Amino acid sequence: MTQALIVIDMQNDFCPGGALAVPGGDDIVAGINALMEAFGAVILTQDWHPAGHSSFASSHPGRAPMEMAEMAYGPQVLWPDHCVQGSAGAAFHAALDTTRADLILRKGFRAAIDSYSAFFENDRRTPTGLHGYLQERGISELTLVGLATDFCVSYSALDAARLGYDVLVREGLCRAIDHDGSLEAAVDAMKDAGVRIS
Repeated sequence: MTQALIVIDMQNDFCPGGALAVPGGDDIVAGINALMEAFGAVILTQDWHPAGHSSFASSHPGRAPMEMAEMAYGPQVLWPDHCVQGSAGAAFHAALDTTRADLILRKGFRAAIDSYSAFFENDRRTPTGLHGYLQERGISELTLVGLATDFCVSYSALDAARLGYDVLVREGLCRAIDHDGSLEAAVDAMKDAGVRIS
């Protein structure tokens, strides 16, 4: 078994009605559940921010959500408060089949740095531990689905490709925020990195 399905951030706050809702975010849950049956390993990621996280616009007086800020690790989108640890918004979508998960990987729990990728924090250096887990299990082929295509999915796919994995993004089982051309840029970057998109 060398293949794993990685389900990115299928959480209430990223679905319609949530604090950082991705359009149609809940439309893909049934398809993701069905796809799980084809994989021997299923990994779920979960955005898991402490209250007052540095990526929240509310932590920067006078700043608004979706503005850019310069952090010690580089440029950072300022987000609405979302996926706060233990909140209903941070919980997985109720229809997601979490029983199939071998691993639930929480990310973004360090207050001073955001984490889009399932592999590294946004400094691109601090590991989440996922790479070691996959290596220990002998997994070399990854299929990514979830939210959002242009942020956490694409960052995870790019890091996976950089680490040497064979990476497929199932675009039909992802949804995008698509802010200011972010989706097109993300798709181009993934293709340039050798990520397959179907």
